Amino acid sequence: MHVEGTILRGRDFDPVRGRVVVEDGEIAAVEEADVDSTDIVLPAFVNAHTHIGDSIAKEAGAGLSLDDLVAPPDGLKHRLLRAASHEEKVEAMRRSLHLMEETGTATCIEFREGGVSGVDAIREAANGLDIDPVVLGRETADAMRVSDGFGASGARDAEFGDLREATREAGKLFGIHAGERDPHDITPALDFEPDFLVHMVHPESDHYDRVESEEVPIVVCPRSNLVTGVGVPPVREWVERTTVALGTDNVMLNSPSMFREMEFASKLADVSAEAVLRMATVNGAEIAGLNYGVVEEGRPAKLLVLDGDSDNLAGVKDPVRAVVRRAGHADVKRVVL
Repeated sequence: MHVEGTILRGRDFDPVRGRVVVEDGEIAAVEEADVDSTDIVLPAFVNAHTHIGDSIAKEAGAGLSLDDLVAPPDGLKHRLLRAASHEEKVEAMRRSLHLMEETGTATCIEFREGGVSGVDAIREAANGLDIDPVVLGRETADAMRVSDGFGASGARDAEFGDLREATREAGKLFGIHAGERDPHDITPALDFEPDFLVHMVHPESDHYDRVESEEVPIVVCPRSNLVTGVGVPPVREWVERTTVALGTDNVMLNSPSMFREMEFASKLADVSAEAVLRMATVNGAEIAGLNYGVVEEGRPAKLLVLDGDSDNLAGVKDPVRAVVRRAGHADVKRVVL
């Protein structure tokens, strides 16, 4: 099979006219050619931080503080999760995963509450879908062992030293929330030598230096941070220091749409459209240890095709900027996963 149009090729998303040839699930070639198609072809998205279980409680908890909303063990989301049946949680997660798939997301890095049963629930929810979530268990070492790693809530919430060591020994991912409401949990989070940090809204100067010197990737979730009232992350400063990826965070607070997250981040921060698109694709893929997020030969064929002749995109002069700041669900023509 092949797809044609304006291809956003490589890590810099150089727009070239031509076709992407796919064989056995892999990009066999990116051919420059004079093609008739007005489509825009780009890598599928990687949503680098989600809490999909919150799909049972969309738009719940208006006006509550961050702690009242999500702090374990008795924040609103945790109470609602305990009250919901297994079937309710699986169906709600399945619908969010389906939405992500339809809007061009190949995977998400999911911080999955509920121990082993929580990991089992999202695997059940994803069964039969083409989106393949990277699941980080929470709460127990057993949840880490049956998943792709461990997603820690934050250094102030518990002592994660033994879990960090167990995750390292298992060769799996360890991510942790840090700096969401204040700077005080950033240093202890860095002391765990995590594979990535989430949020980092309130760094101090020594945190910038340490993150850069230790090459710790960061996942930012600016829409979520704004909604919970903790501020917004210093995106430009982090992009200058380290690898930065985008996540949509709690489905309770925000749609898991990478289109919306990219547009918000791009209009919030003084960074290029190319940098934001890397944050939504290859940077998250590399954090998760995946080989996609780039349209180039030899990569897995995880592609998003947009209708460049839609009412929204017709007449676009800069396709990368258009993808980041303008495109949406209605422009999706095809998702190749």
